[in-house]
Amino acid sequence: MDPVELDAGALRLRPWRADDADDVVAAMQDPVMQLWNGLPASTRPDALAFLRRRGDWSTGDHASWAVTDAATGTLLGSVSLHSISRVQGNAQVGYWTVPAARGRSIAARAVDAACRWAFATLSLERVELCHAVENEASGRVAEKAGFRLEGRLRRSYRYGDGLRHDELIWSRLADDPAPDLSSRS
Repeated sequence: MDPVELDAGALRLRPWRADDADDVVAAMQDPVMQLWNGLPASTRPDALAFLRRRGDWSTGDHASWAVTDAATGTLLGSVSLHSISRVQGNAQVGYWTVPAARGRSIAARAVDAACRWAFATLSLERVELCHAVENEASGRVAEKAGFRLEGRLRRSYRYGDGLRHDELIWSRLADDPAPDLSSRS
């Protein structure tokens, strides 16, 4: 699978580039990012390794984008489809936003764009989204992006604080109604 760019109105989802390294390192300094995302990209060499992995779609098991402002090119966040299984017709989605981009439905719009692409291009039937119960902002993203809450996974994932947290699992199916995010800035 080759990397593609997606137009999402005021957002552009584009493949990651090496020149994103400094912006990724800056994003990883945020305590919220360290807690809920814990990406190993807090130094420039780590960020470059992260970007190489995210930029290589050749295995077909993930698709990862930098989420940018379509007008300025400013990095706003990330969205990735991972654990893609064409045999099962499903994937999982992960995302993050830089602090300045939060509260503007950017994550929800990016997740929606990635899901629409996955359903149309990869013929997936289901995308799952998991987040720690305490990460209420991710619950809002899931709901806005058209996901339905399915349940709770007990002590399912170790987050940046080193503790195992219960997670909520959401899903969006290919035939679920797509959310109307067009009026959001």
